[in-house]
Amino acid sequence: MPVESAQRFEALEAQAAALMDIFISAGYEPVAPAIIQPADIFLDNVGEAIRGRTYMFTDPDGEELCLRPDLTVPCGRIYLTRHPDAGSRARYCYNGPAFRFQPGGGEEAQPREFRQAGIENFGAADRERAEAEVLSLVVDALREAGLSDYTLKLGDLGLFLDLLDAVDLPERWRTRLKHYFWRPTLFHELLRRLCAGEGVLAMSNLRSVLHELDTDDEAAAQNTVAGYLEEKGIPLIGARPLKEITERLLDHAADLRAAPLEQNTADLIETYLAISGPAKAAGARIADLASAAAIDLSASLHAYTKRLELFSQAGIKLAGSQFSAEFGRNLEYYTGFVFQIEIPDLGTAGQIAGGGRYDGLLRDFGAPDDVRAVGSAIHTERLLAAVEGGGA
Repeated sequence: MPVESAQRFEALEAQAAALMDIFISAGYEPVAPAIIQPADIFLDNVGEAIRGRTYMFTDPDGEELCLRPDLTVPCGRIYLTRHPDAGSRARYCYNGPAFRFQPGGGEEAQPREFRQAGIENFGAADRERAEAEVLSLVVDALREAGLSDYTLKLGDLGLFLDLLDAVDLPERWRTRLKHYFWRPTLFHELLRRLCAGEGVLAMSNLRSVLHELDTDDEAAAQNTVAGYLEEKGIPLIGARPLKEITERLLDHAADLRAAPLEQNTADLIETYLAISGPAKAAGARIADLASAAAIDLSASLHAYTKRLELFSQAGIKLAGSQFSAEFGRNLEYYTGFVFQIEIPDLGTAGQIAGGGRYDGLLRDFGAPDDVRAVGSAIHTERLLAAVEGGGA
Protein backbone atom coordinates (compact mmCIF):
# COMPACT_ATOMS: atom_id res chain seq x y z
CA MET A 1 0.00 0.00 0.00
CA PRO A 2 1.47 3.44 -0.94
CA VAL A 3 2.54 5.57 2.04
CA GLU A 4 -0.14 8.20 1.31
CA SER A 5 -2.89 5.56 1.08
CA ALA A 6 -1.68 3.90 4.27
CA GLN A 7 -1.71 7.20 6.12
CA ARG A 8 -5.20 8.00 4.89
CA PHE A 9 -6.44 4.55 5.91
CA GLU A 10 -4.95 5.02 9.39
CA ALA A 11 -6.55 8.47 9.68
CA LEU A 12 -9.92 7.05 8.59
CA GLU A 13 -9.68 4.21 11.10
CA ALA A 14 -8.70 6.58 13.91
CA GLN A 15 -11.62 8.86 13.05
CA ALA A 16 -14.06 5.92 12.95
CA ALA A 17 -12.80 4.63 16.31
CA ALA A 18 -13.39 8.06 17.85
CA LEU A 19 -16.91 8.23 16.41
CA MET A 20 -17.71 4.75 17.71
CA ASP A 21 -16.41 5.67 21.17
CA ILE A 22 -18.87 8.57 21.25
CA PHE A 23 -21.78 6.36 20.19
CA ILE A 24 -20.89 3.58 22.64
CA SER A 25 -20.50 6.07 25.49
CA ALA A 26 -24.04 7.26 24.74
CA GLY A 27 -25.38 3.73 25.24
CA TYR A 28 -25.43 2.43 21.67
CA GLU A 29 -24.36 -1.21 21.25
CA PRO A 30 -21.81 -1.87 18.48
CA VAL A 31 -23.01 -4.36 15.87
CA ALA A 32 -21.47 -5.74 12.67
CA PRO A 33 -24.22 -6.48 10.11
CA ALA A 34 -23.46 -8.94 7.33
CA ILE A 35 -22.11 -7.39 4.13
CA ILE A 36 -24.03 -9.85 1.94
CA GLN A 37 -27.79 -9.37 2.27
CA PRO A 38 -30.98 -10.77 0.65
CA ALA A 39 -31.51 -8.69 -2.48
CA ASP A 40 -35.31 -8.51 -2.30
CA ILE A 41 -35.27 -6.65 1.02
CA PHE A 42 -33.27 -3.82 -0.50
CA LEU A 43 -34.96 -3.81 -3.89
CA ASP A 44 -38.39 -3.50 -2.27
CA ASN A 45 -37.46 -0.73 0.15
CA VAL A 46 -34.60 1.54 -0.84
CA GLY A 47 -36.25 3.18 -3.86
CA GLU A 48 -35.32 3.97 -7.43
CA ALA A 49 -32.26 6.11 -6.63
CA ILE A 50 -30.45 3.22 -4.91
CA ARG A 51 -32.11 0.17 -6.48
CA GLY A 52 -30.36 0.63 -9.82
CA ARG A 53 -26.99 1.07 -8.11
CA THR A 54 -27.10 -2.06 -5.93
CA TYR A 55 -24.61 -4.82 -6.68
CA MET A 56 -26.60 -8.05 -7.01
CA PHE A 57 -25.70 -11.67 -7.72
CA THR A 58 -27.19 -15.14 -7.50
CA ASP A 59 -25.48 -17.77 -5.38
CA PRO A 60 -25.15 -21.46 -6.44
CA ASP A 61 -28.40 -22.27 -4.58
CA GLY A 62 -30.27 -19.75 -6.72
CA GLU A 63 -30.77 -17.16 -3.95
CA GLU A 64 -30.61 -13.53 -5.07
CA LEU A 65 -28.20 -11.60 -2.88
CA CYS A 66 -26.59 -8.16 -2.83
CA LEU A 67 -23.75 -6.21 -1.31
CA ARG A 68 -25.39 -3.91 1.22
CA PRO A 69 -25.91 -0.41 -0.24
CA ASP A 70 -26.50 0.97 3.27
CA LEU A 71 -26.42 -0.31 6.86
CA THR A 72 -29.84 0.72 8.15
CA VAL A 73 -31.69 -2.26 6.66
CA PRO A 74 -29.09 -4.79 7.95
CA CYS A 75 -29.35 -3.24 11.44
CA GLY A 76 -33.12 -3.61 11.25
CA ARG A 77 -32.67 -7.30 10.43
CA ILE A 78 -30.43 -7.72 13.49
CA TYR A 79 -33.10 -6.07 15.63
CA LEU A 80 -35.81 -8.43 14.36
CA THR A 81 -33.61 -11.48 14.82
CA ARG A 82 -33.11 -10.54 18.46
CA HIS A 83 -36.63 -9.20 19.05
CA PRO A 84 -39.08 -11.00 16.73
CA ASP A 85 -42.09 -9.49 18.49
CA ALA A 86 -40.62 -6.02 17.75
CA GLY A 87 -41.66 -4.80 21.18
CA SER A 88 -38.28 -4.02 22.73
CA ARG A 89 -36.01 -0.99 22.90
CA ALA A 90 -32.61 -1.26 21.25
CA ARG A 91 -29.90 1.16 20.17
CA TYR A 92 -27.13 0.06 17.81
CA CYS A 93 -24.04 1.70 16.35
CA TYR A 94 -21.83 0.52 13.50
CA ASN A 95 -18.89 1.31 11.28
CA GLY A 96 -18.29 -0.48 8.01
CA PRO A 97 -18.36 -0.46 4.22
CA ALA A 98 -21.36 -0.07 1.93
CA PHE A 99 -21.40 -0.54 -1.84
CA ARG A 100 -23.13 1.30 -4.69
CA PHE A 101 -22.47 1.25 -8.41
CA GLN A 102 -21.07 4.49 -9.79
CA PRO A 103 -20.83 5.12 -13.55
CA GLY A 104 -17.24 5.15 -14.74
CA GLY A 105 -15.99 3.57 -11.54
CA GLY A 106 -16.91 6.44 -9.26
CA GLU A 107 -14.93 9.38 -7.91
CA GLU A 108 -13.55 10.47 -4.57
CA ALA A 109 -16.87 11.96 -3.38
CA GLN A 110 -18.90 8.98 -4.69
CA PRO A 111 -16.80 5.79 -4.63
CA ARG A 112 -18.22 2.34 -5.30
CA GLU A 113 -17.13 1.22 -1.84
CA PHE A 114 -17.46 3.70 1.01
CA ARG A 115 -17.65 3.61 4.78
CA GLN A 116 -20.50 4.60 7.04
CA ALA A 117 -20.47 5.12 10.80
CA GLY A 118 -23.90 5.47 12.28
CA ILE A 119 -26.58 4.80 14.86
CA GLU A 120 -30.05 3.25 14.81
CA ASN A 121 -32.61 3.76 17.57
CA PHE A 122 -35.50 1.25 17.78
CA GLY A 123 -38.68 1.17 19.85
CA ALA A 124 -38.54 4.57 21.61
CA ALA A 125 -41.95 5.59 22.95
CA ASP A 126 -41.29 9.32 22.46
CA ARG A 127 -40.61 9.80 18.76
CA GLU A 128 -39.46 13.41 18.88
CA ARG A 129 -37.17 12.84 21.85
CA ALA A 130 -35.53 9.92 20.04
CA GLU A 131 -35.06 12.13 16.96
CA ALA A 132 -33.44 14.84 19.04
CA GLU A 133 -31.18 12.24 20.65
CA VAL A 134 -30.02 10.90 17.28
CA LEU A 135 -29.43 14.29 15.69
CA SER A 136 -27.66 15.77 18.72
CA LEU A 137 -25.41 12.71 19.04
CA VAL A 138 -24.42 12.91 15.36
CA VAL A 139 -23.77 16.66 15.66
CA ASP A 140 -21.62 16.01 18.75
CA ALA A 141 -19.70 13.30 16.91
CA LEU A 142 -19.02 15.58 13.93
CA ARG A 143 -17.91 18.36 16.24
CA GLU A 144 -15.51 16.00 18.04
CA ALA A 145 -14.14 14.97 14.64
CA GLY A 146 -13.34 18.61 13.93
CA LEU A 147 -16.31 19.72 11.80
CA SER A 148 -18.10 22.87 12.91
CA ASP A 149 -19.02 24.78 9.73
CA TYR A 150 -22.05 23.12 8.18
CA THR A 151 -25.69 23.60 7.25
CA LEU A 152 -28.53 21.55 8.71
CA LYS A 153 -31.23 20.67 6.17
CA LEU A 154 -34.56 19.39 7.52
CA GLY A 155 -37.64 17.75 6.05
CA ASP A 156 -40.78 16.04 7.36
CA LEU A 157 -42.52 13.33 5.36
CA GLY A 158 -45.01 12.99 8.20
CA LEU A 159 -46.44 16.41 7.37
CA PHE A 160 -46.61 15.57 3.68
CA LEU A 161 -48.30 12.21 4.25
CA ASP A 162 -50.82 13.78 6.64
CA LEU A 163 -51.56 16.48 4.07
CA LEU A 164 -52.32 13.86 1.41
CA ASP A 165 -54.53 11.97 3.86
CA ALA A 166 -56.44 15.16 4.67
CA VAL A 167 -57.37 16.18 1.12
CA ASP A 168 -60.11 14.63 -1.01
CA LEU A 169 -58.40 12.09 -3.30
CA PRO A 170 -59.18 8.60 -4.57
CA GLU A 171 -57.00 6.22 -2.58
CA ARG A 172 -55.18 5.00 -5.69
CA TRP A 173 -54.11 8.59 -6.48
CA ARG A 174 -53.01 9.12 -2.89
CA THR A 175 -50.88 5.97 -3.04
CA ARG A 176 -49.36 6.99 -6.37
CA LEU A 177 -48.51 10.49 -5.17
CA LYS A 178 -46.85 9.11 -2.05
CA HIS A 179 -44.79 6.78 -4.22
CA TYR A 180 -43.64 9.62 -6.49
CA PHE A 181 -42.62 11.98 -3.68
CA TRP A 182 -38.96 11.06 -4.14
CA ARG A 183 -39.12 11.86 -7.88
CA PRO A 184 -40.26 15.51 -7.98
CA THR A 185 -40.40 15.82 -11.77
CA LEU A 186 -42.72 12.82 -12.08
CA PHE A 187 -44.72 13.96 -9.04
CA HIS A 188 -45.54 17.37 -10.51
CA GLU A 189 -46.24 15.86 -13.92
CA LEU A 190 -48.66 13.39 -12.33
CA LEU A 191 -50.51 16.21 -10.58
CA ARG A 192 -50.82 18.07 -13.87
CA ARG A 193 -52.15 14.98 -15.67
CA LEU A 194 -54.68 14.23 -12.93
CA CYS A 195 -56.01 17.77 -13.14
CA ALA A 196 -56.25 17.50 -16.92
CA GLY A 197 -58.05 14.15 -16.73
CA GLU A 198 -55.00 12.37 -18.14
CA GLY A 199 -54.38 10.01 -15.23
CA VAL A 200 -53.11 7.19 -17.43
CA LEU A 201 -49.34 7.50 -17.75
CA ALA A 202 -47.70 5.88 -20.77
CA MET A 203 -50.83 3.81 -21.35
CA SER A 204 -52.06 5.09 -24.71
CA ASN A 205 -51.42 1.70 -26.33
CA LEU A 206 -53.61 0.01 -23.70
CA ARG A 207 -56.65 2.28 -23.81
CA SER A 208 -58.72 -0.25 -25.74
CA VAL A 209 -58.29 -2.99 -23.14
CA LEU A 210 -58.65 -0.51 -20.26
CA HIS A 211 -62.10 0.47 -21.52
CA GLU A 212 -63.09 -3.22 -21.54
CA LEU A 213 -62.10 -3.93 -17.93
CA ASP A 214 -64.86 -4.40 -15.39
CA THR A 215 -63.63 -2.45 -12.37
CA ASP A 216 -66.22 -4.18 -10.16
CA ASP A 217 -65.20 -7.75 -11.09
CA GLU A 218 -61.48 -8.49 -10.67
CA ALA A 219 -61.82 -12.11 -11.86
CA ALA A 220 -63.48 -11.02 -15.10
CA ALA A 221 -60.89 -8.28 -15.53
CA GLN A 222 -58.11 -10.83 -15.06
CA ASN A 223 -59.59 -12.96 -17.84
CA THR A 224 -59.76 -9.90 -20.10
CA VAL A 225 -56.11 -9.06 -19.43
CA ALA A 226 -55.04 -12.67 -19.99
CA GLY A 227 -56.87 -12.68 -23.33
CA TYR A 228 -55.24 -9.40 -24.35
CA LEU A 229 -51.75 -10.67 -23.48
CA GLU A 230 -52.35 -13.89 -25.41
CA GLU A 231 -53.68 -12.00 -28.42
CA LYS A 232 -50.62 -9.72 -28.46
CA GLY A 233 -48.21 -12.59 -27.85
CA ILE A 234 -46.92 -11.12 -24.60
CA PRO A 235 -45.54 -13.88 -22.32
CA LEU A 236 -45.74 -13.72 -18.54
CA ILE A 237 -42.38 -15.46 -18.06
CA GLY A 238 -40.08 -13.09 -16.21
CA ALA A 239 -42.83 -10.50 -15.86
CA ARG A 240 -45.14 -9.57 -13.01
CA PRO A 241 -47.87 -12.09 -12.12
CA LEU A 242 -51.17 -11.76 -13.99
CA LYS A 243 -52.97 -10.72 -10.79
CA GLU A 244 -50.55 -7.84 -10.18
CA ILE A 245 -50.73 -6.71 -13.82
CA THR A 246 -54.52 -6.73 -13.64
CA GLU A 247 -54.57 -4.74 -10.39
CA ARG A 248 -52.40 -2.05 -11.95
CA LEU A 249 -54.51 -1.91 -15.10
CA LEU A 250 -57.68 -1.67 -13.01
CA ASP A 251 -56.21 1.41 -11.33
CA HIS A 252 -55.59 2.97 -14.73
CA ALA A 253 -59.06 1.96 -15.95
CA ALA A 254 -60.57 3.71 -12.94
CA ASP A 255 -58.53 6.79 -13.83
CA LEU A 256 -60.00 6.85 -17.31
CA ARG A 257 -63.52 7.01 -15.87
CA ALA A 258 -62.76 9.41 -13.00
CA ALA A 259 -63.43 13.12 -12.87
CA PRO A 260 -60.27 15.25 -13.02
CA LEU A 261 -58.53 16.22 -9.81
CA GLU A 262 -59.79 19.52 -8.42
CA GLN A 263 -57.33 22.28 -9.32
CA ASN A 264 -57.54 23.81 -5.83
CA THR A 265 -56.44 20.46 -4.34
CA ALA A 266 -53.45 20.30 -6.67
CA ASP A 267 -52.62 23.94 -5.89
CA LEU A 268 -52.72 23.18 -2.15
CA ILE A 269 -50.27 20.29 -2.56
CA GLU A 270 -47.97 22.34 -4.80
CA THR A 271 -48.05 25.29 -2.39
CA TYR A 272 -47.11 23.02 0.50
CA LEU A 273 -44.20 21.46 -1.39
CA ALA A 274 -42.88 24.91 -2.31
CA ILE A 275 -42.46 25.89 1.36
CA SER A 276 -38.83 26.25 2.39
CA GLY A 277 -36.73 28.43 4.64
CA PRO A 278 -35.71 28.69 8.31
CA ALA A 279 -37.25 25.81 10.25
CA LYS A 280 -39.40 27.81 12.67
CA ALA A 281 -40.72 30.18 10.02
CA ALA A 282 -41.52 27.26 7.70
CA GLY A 283 -43.59 25.62 10.44
CA ALA A 284 -45.62 28.81 10.84
CA ARG A 285 -46.23 28.96 7.07
CA ILE A 286 -47.46 25.36 7.05
CA ALA A 287 -49.82 26.11 9.95
CA ASP A 288 -51.20 29.12 8.07
CA LEU A 289 -51.67 27.04 4.91
CA ALA A 290 -53.55 24.32 6.81
CA SER A 291 -55.77 26.89 8.51
CA ALA A 292 -56.60 28.63 5.23
CA ALA A 293 -57.45 25.29 3.59
CA ALA A 294 -59.47 24.12 6.62
CA ILE A 295 -57.48 20.88 6.94
CA ASP A 296 -56.31 19.37 10.22
CA LEU A 297 -52.53 18.97 10.47
CA SER A 298 -52.49 19.67 14.21
CA ALA A 299 -50.91 16.36 15.26
CA SER A 300 -48.01 16.51 12.82
CA LEU A 301 -47.51 20.25 13.42
CA HIS A 302 -47.39 19.62 17.17
CA ALA A 303 -44.72 16.97 16.57
CA TYR A 304 -42.82 19.41 14.33
CA THR A 305 -42.86 22.15 16.98
CA LYS A 306 -41.94 19.77 19.80
CA ARG A 307 -39.03 18.42 17.75
CA LEU A 308 -37.60 21.91 17.19
CA GLU A 309 -37.93 22.71 20.90
CA LEU A 310 -36.04 19.53 21.79
CA PHE A 311 -33.36 20.35 19.24
CA SER A 312 -32.84 23.75 20.87
CA GLN A 313 -32.69 22.19 24.33
CA ALA A 314 -30.02 19.77 23.05
CA GLY A 315 -27.88 22.67 21.87
CA ILE A 316 -28.55 22.23 18.16
CA LYS A 317 -28.34 25.61 16.45
CA LEU A 318 -31.51 26.19 14.43
CA ALA A 319 -30.68 29.72 13.30
CA GLY A 320 -28.92 28.46 10.18
CA SER A 321 -31.10 25.42 9.58
CA GLN A 322 -33.21 25.17 6.44
CA PHE A 323 -36.49 23.28 6.09
CA SER A 324 -37.74 22.10 2.70
CA ALA A 325 -41.16 20.46 2.36
CA GLU A 326 -39.95 18.66 -0.77
CA PHE A 327 -36.85 17.20 0.91
CA GLY A 328 -37.00 13.47 1.63
CA ARG A 329 -33.42 12.29 1.02
CA ASN A 330 -33.08 9.51 -1.56
CA LEU A 331 -34.05 6.44 0.44
CA GLU A 332 -37.74 5.64 0.12
CA TYR A 333 -38.15 3.93 3.47
CA TYR A 334 -38.38 7.22 5.36
CA THR A 335 -41.76 8.02 6.91
CA GLY A 336 -41.25 11.20 8.96
CA PHE A 337 -38.49 13.55 10.08
CA VAL A 338 -35.41 13.58 7.82
CA PHE A 339 -32.20 15.60 7.96
CA GLN A 340 -28.92 16.13 6.19
CA ILE A 341 -25.74 17.79 7.43
CA GLU A 342 -24.03 19.54 4.54
CA ILE A 343 -21.11 21.78 3.72
CA PRO A 344 -22.47 24.42 1.33
CA ASP A 345 -21.10 24.69 -2.19
CA LEU A 346 -19.40 21.26 -2.17
CA GLY A 347 -22.22 19.34 -3.85
CA THR A 348 -22.24 15.61 -3.17
CA ALA A 349 -18.85 15.80 -1.46
CA GLY A 350 -20.41 18.14 1.09
CA GLN A 351 -23.19 15.75 2.13
CA ILE A 352 -21.48 14.56 5.32
CA ALA A 353 -24.28 12.89 7.27
CA GLY A 354 -28.00 12.26 7.10
CA GLY A 355 -30.83 10.21 8.47
CA GLY A 356 -34.39 10.22 9.67
CA ARG A 357 -37.41 8.24 10.80
CA TYR A 358 -38.47 4.98 9.13
CA ASP A 359 -41.29 3.47 11.21
CA GLY A 360 -42.69 1.26 8.43
CA LEU A 361 -39.48 -0.37 7.24
CA LEU A 362 -39.21 -3.31 9.62
CA ARG A 363 -42.78 -4.43 8.99
CA ASP A 364 -41.88 -4.77 5.32
CA PHE A 365 -39.48 -7.57 6.16
CA GLY A 366 -41.13 -9.41 8.99
CA ALA A 367 -42.14 -7.28 11.99
CA PRO A 368 -45.76 -7.86 13.10
CA ASP A 369 -46.42 -4.11 13.08
CA ASP A 370 -44.69 -0.79 12.53
CA VAL A 371 -41.60 -0.28 14.71
CA ARG A 372 -40.63 3.20 15.83
CA ALA A 373 -37.16 3.68 14.38
CA VAL A 374 -34.83 6.59 13.64
CA GLY A 375 -31.18 6.65 12.71
CA SER A 376 -28.33 8.38 10.96
CA ALA A 377 -25.20 7.56 9.00
CA ILE A 378 -21.99 9.57 8.62
CA HIS A 379 -20.05 9.27 5.35
CA THR A 380 -16.66 9.01 7.03
CA GLU A 381 -14.49 9.55 3.93
CA ARG A 382 -16.30 12.82 3.21
CA LEU A 383 -16.01 13.84 6.85
CA LEU A 384 -12.26 13.21 6.87
CA ALA A 385 -11.80 15.11 3.59
CA ALA A 386 -13.84 18.04 4.92
CA VAL A 387 -11.85 18.25 8.14
CA GLU A 388 -8.50 17.89 6.37
CA GLY A 389 -9.56 20.40 3.72
CA GLY A 390 -10.49 23.11 6.17
CA GLY A 391 -14.22 22.39 6.51
CA ALA A 392 -13.85 22.77 10.24
